[in-house]
Amino acid sequence: MAEKYNLKNPAVKRILQEVKEMQSNPSDDFMSLPLEENIFEWQFAIRGSCETEFEGGIYHGRIQLPAEYPFKPPSFMLLTPNGRFETQTKICLSISNHHPEHWQPSWSVRTALVALIAFMPTNPNGALGSLDYKKEERRALAIKSREAPPRFGTPERQKLTDEIHEYMLSKAPPVPQHSPSQDPEEQHHENGEDVSRVSSPNPETPAREGPQSRTEVDQIVEEEPANANPHPIGVEASREIPSSVSNNQLSQDSDKRVSNPRPEARAQNADDRLFTLAAIGLTIAIVVLLLKKFIKSVEHGAVFMDGS
Repeated sequence: MAEKYNLKNPAVKRILQEVKEMQSNPSDDFMSLPLEENIFEWQFAIRGSCETEFEGGIYHGRIQLPAEYPFKPPSFMLLTPNGRFETQTKICLSISNHHPEHWQPSWSVRTALVALIAFMPTNPNGALGSLDYKKEERRALAIKSREAPPRFGTPERQKLTDEIHEYMLSKAPPVPQHSPSQDPEEQHHENGEDVSRVSSPNPETPAREGPQSRTEVDQIVEEEPANANPHPIGVEASREIPSSVSNNQLSQDSDKRVSNPRPEARAQNADDRLFTLAAIGLTIAIVVLLLKKFIKSVEHGAVFMDGS
């Protein structure tokens, strides 16, 4: 292949370097190779990310590298019906030629394919060439995509597509069986509960790529801002109760706390009783004094009447 091209051309040198790297370090998630007659045109296939409606699917496509590569971005086109992107239409992404201002020469075909896998489960938001099929339709297309590669282009293109499809099938796990009860989003609507999909993978991060590829994809895909406040307004952090403590033990502990008040509470109740007794005693003493005065006044009146 190298003998047909000018090795002094920067684009040719870069492309041949990426071809060698792709062949020496293959991935189970994607495969891409250029045509023998034109190294600026690549055929590729990606595998749908796990725990999404694309899981198990094999999606073929075409990459067209510009003559100024890697200083200008490539264009991407999917050939397999998938329910997320239109087929045989250039995809509008920050890694494609629709947004050359975002492209970085350090990115490669491998980086772009990893990013494309990450973009599959994201919300299309009406982007050019995007589709918004239901999850059930996307799952059906994912299963169908394994049956045979798409028919596209010349015999040479088709031969390369068939070889890539066979490789992806050999690395692909069995198609997962999804039922309505297994869909977290459907359970959310049925139960009316706010169920967070913790187990779902981050669509902006590939599953099995190395740290360097993940860093590059993070630069391509815009991440959601992290919540700086771990306890939102109106939500209080509660102390966790160990799962080993039963409800009966909690009830017994509550009864003990009610039946056995703290020493401070008992001392306060004793002081209240003493104060009440003192008040009662003082009241009785006042009543006795008043009675004595009344009796003396009566006796004094009787003596006065006898004297008169």
